Amino acid sequence: MRDRTILIVGGGIGGLCTALALAKSGWQVRVLEQAPQFGAIGYGIQLGPNVAPMLAHIGVREEVIAASVIPGNVWMFDAFDGQPVTCVKTDAAFARRYGGNPYLVVHRVDLHNILVAACKRFANINLDEDAAVIAYEDHDDHVVVVTQDGRRVEGAIVIGADGIRSRLRNDIMGASDPVQTGYVAHRTIVPIEKAPKGLPLDDVVLWGGEGFHIVHYPLRDKTMFNIVAVFETQTFAEKMDVEAYRAELDRTYAQSQPVMKEMIAMLDLERRWPIGDRAPQRGWSKGRAVLMGDAAHATLQSYAQGAGMAVEDAIVLAALIDDCDGDFSAAFRAFEAERLVRTARIQLESRHLWEHYYHLGGIKAEVRNAGERARSHEEVWQCLDWIYKGAHVPEKGAVARYARG
Repeated sequence: MRDRTILIVGGGIGGLCTALALAKSGWQVRVLEQAPQFGAIGYGIQLGPNVAPMLAHIGVREEVIAASVIPGNVWMFDAFDGQPVTCVKTDAAFARRYGGNPYLVVHRVDLHNILVAACKRFANINLDEDAAVIAYEDHDDHVVVVTQDGRRVEGAIVIGADGIRSRLRNDIMGASDPVQTGYVAHRTIVPIEKAPKGLPLDDVVLWGGEGFHIVHYPLRDKTMFNIVAVFETQTFAEKMDVEAYRAELDRTYAQSQPVMKEMIAMLDLERRWPIGDRAPQRGWSKGRAVLMGDAAHATLQSYAQGAGMAVEDAIVLAALIDDCDGDFSAAFRAFEAERLVRTARIQLESRHLWEHYYHLGGIKAEVRNAGERARSHEEVWQCLDWIYKGAHVPEKGAVARYARG
């Protein structure tokens, strides 16, 4: 079966990590990316310490760390009184707690380029650009994917790593739209010397207010400053002009700290992103097709774990495919059993944090602040251990054990 190609739909972080994990075990892999070239939108991404061990499996851990910034802290500040709400210390003690694995912030383009370059070092990985997959056919002993321009590509199985609006998901789990939160995001990167004075520029910082927040952190050896402004609006589904976006932001952030208004003034308002997720759902696979990452379990950004879950998926799925002795359906069932609860918890707790933690005002915010400010750094770490201590990677024989129940 290793002579027959495994097809991966989507050339993002999850798809490329899956390709690398499979190729290292000797599989032929073909990644089909809809864009004219492999690339990523140019903004920052956060990677918790659960991600670095997964990157080690595919041989890029040190390269990614070298391209990243390791912050000293992850802060939350109250957008109205300007005072700290909580702090996750991400110092050397934090890394030791999680097996020597640091918290990272990295430019998404840099991470993506590292993964593409790693794929190109494998003769058994083919990267197909401008290959938008619109459907697949299951022929019992193989699959065929159909591209928008009419090509038919054959493989042993197909892995859907094509994001929150996955086309393959519609065929596997039924057609449905993502759940919209009513929030949108504006993203911008500026030279760090343009950052407002007085900010902790070595750290990741979130400023939370009623119906809005801003996240900022340094990138590229602390030469760049990444800003993400998020807020709730009734126009979340509408495309408007820059002046209308500016008016919405000014209204939303009117009572926030002056430093937040300075960051709002820096935003590039040519584009904004509606924010949504998916509810946890079973049934990630059907025959010789399986979903992973956001295609299976898209989450809100509350824990900054969307990419982390996709990277974990990649390593776990590849291990189970390598273990299944050609019974791919069994491998896919084992993959869902292995990953469902962890990813569903990320989805559900992210929704809770989004609604009942980050975006509070009035008495609710005062109660949150009092409780959080009373917690020690150790208590904060304990609350995050379930994520940051990482995912289980199945060993040989796991597929058979799952099949036996």
